[in-house]
Amino acid sequence: MLPSVAYDADLGLQFGALTNIYYFGDGSTYPEYLHSFYAEAAYTTKHFGIFRFAYDSKHLIPKHRLSIDLTYLPDQMCDFYGFNGYSSHFNPDYASQKSNSYISRAYYKYRRDLFRFSADLQGEISQPWYWNAGIGLLHFGVGPVDIARLNSFTKKTEKQLPDTTSLFDHYVACSYIRSEEATGGSHPYLHAGITYDTRNRLQNPTRGIHSDAFLTYYAGIGSMSKYNNLKFNANFRHYLTLLPETLSDRLILAYRVGTQLNIAGDCPFYLNTYLNQLYMQRVVYEGLGGANSVRGMMRNRVLACGVAFANVELRTRLFSFKAGKNMFYVGINPFMDAGMVVQPYDRVVTDPRLFVLADPNPENPDAFYDESRLYTPHFTGGCGLKFAMNDNFVLSIDWATALDKQDNGKFSNLYIKMGYMF
Repeated sequence: MLPSVAYDADLGLQFGALTNIYYFGDGSTYPEYLHSFYAEAAYTTKHFGIFRFAYDSKHLIPKHRLSIDLTYLPDQMCDFYGFNGYSSHFNPDYASQKSNSYISRAYYKYRRDLFRFSADLQGEISQPWYWNAGIGLLHFGVGPVDIARLNSFTKKTEKQLPDTTSLFDHYVACSYIRSEEATGGSHPYLHAGITYDTRNRLQNPTRGIHSDAFLTYYAGIGSMSKYNNLKFNANFRHYLTLLPETLSDRLILAYRVGTQLNIAGDCPFYLNTYLNQLYMQRVVYEGLGGANSVRGMMRNRVLACGVAFANVELRTRLFSFKAGKNMFYVGINPFMDAGMVVQPYDRVVTDPRLFVLADPNPENPDAFYDESRLYTPHFTGGCGLKFAMNDNFVLSIDWATALDKQDNGKFSNLYIKMGYMF
């Protein structure tokens, strides 16, 4: 049992416990395990919870990789900044820690609890090509922030939140978020795709390509039965060694580009806050913004029917050393991230009621919904510090900032996680 400790500029300080049990049998397959069991329970200071169990094996079903994930992610203060990225105005004052009688830092928040189950299978076509198929269920519980519950955590009146109308409330009142979407729903899904993988190793590769393309069909249950939709995802990751072979691990250029598109059917807004995956490797797969997609940009800042993103990192090793039987290295990786709308919502959000608190002239909402910037990319940049042991255990400390204040009211954003982002 190990402590589950991390820090995220969007989620706050994380604390809890985790365990990862590997079974090697008679040891003949070492360092490849026969079975992996992972369990984690943690909570953050910004009211985000992680409760996860995961299983992974290439040996339970011979010549196939089976991954099973069961996760519950309660989020009392999930980010919501409107539709279509830059087209929706962001007021940094509303996101500050200060509150008053007519607005609070919960203005750009709503409640979103996610239950996730997935079972994914991968088989070899012919190296380096693989097929993938899986089933799963996403259940979203959605609603306004529970102000009374959050205020119960502090007795200091000056730190309590006023119970005011949020942007999410305005979107529901104006029917940009439709009534049946406003409380969430259950969505079983099927997905299938192909993977191309020439990486020289799974953890921290120094060369090779890892690419995938897949389709995900979501169905709706009960009141969400009309929200059946088909999504397409594609991801391309490339790792390039920039130095001679004897120094091949000292300077690596790594980049990733990806997209998620809704190609058929109608999709509730909350499903667009989730990036689909062929198989689960991490706990959180948010939409664009935050530690796992566009660092330095606020979580879910770019919310649309279809999005694209890119990450470029220069991964360096400053020095390496050996302690006992373990190898360690320290490195830095400057990076740039980007994201953009490629398939916008057709619900053009120009209702003056959305801007009554922000616009001194509610008759002119154009200043707060700017279609001219609809397809403008969102850029961020930063630098990471890495502490690694045996190439498998990597502590990442990333600092990032958004290049446009519309993407974040804070200049400095820190993320302390395990592993590289991709």
